[in-house]
Amino acid sequence: MKSKKVQELKMKLKKRRKSARMRGSRTHGWAMKKHKGKGNVGGKGRAGSGKRASQKKTQILNLKEKYFGKKGMKAKRKIIKIINVGDIENNIDKMIAKGKAKRAGDGIEINLPDYKILGDGELSLKLIVHAHAVSSSAKEKIERRGGSVILE
Repeated sequence: MKSKKVQELKMKLKKRRKSARMRGSRTHGWAMKKHKGKGNVGGKGRAGSGKRASQKKTQILNLKEKYFGKKGMKAKRKIIKIINVGDIENNIDKMIAKGKAKRAGDGIEINLPDYKILGDGELSLKLIVHAHAVSSSAKEKIERRGGSVILE
């Protein structure tokens, strides 16, 4: 009987590797950061270019656009709409209803501060127009009917 036990002990056993035991776990026995299979990931872009970023300053200083300092504010462009003299006459009732125009004496006073008045169409009314801009032909047509143009 002793001989069987001795034979069993002398027989080589294959040792199971530690990594094989970790196959079901997410990190395989390591911590969360370094051994994820992505390599040791560094920074992106200019990450870490803080106090002592002298090796990255040459990249930044040679850029076309300004990198350091305040950028400043840009003035917003005013969007100017366009309307013809003929369209004003056709839609005068709607303008009075909306409050953009009102009857003043023998004429009609129209307040269009964000419009440019163009001279296309015919005019039969006396108009007093408050507008941002007026073309020369529109001004001529309005003044021919006894009206006036006030630029704002």
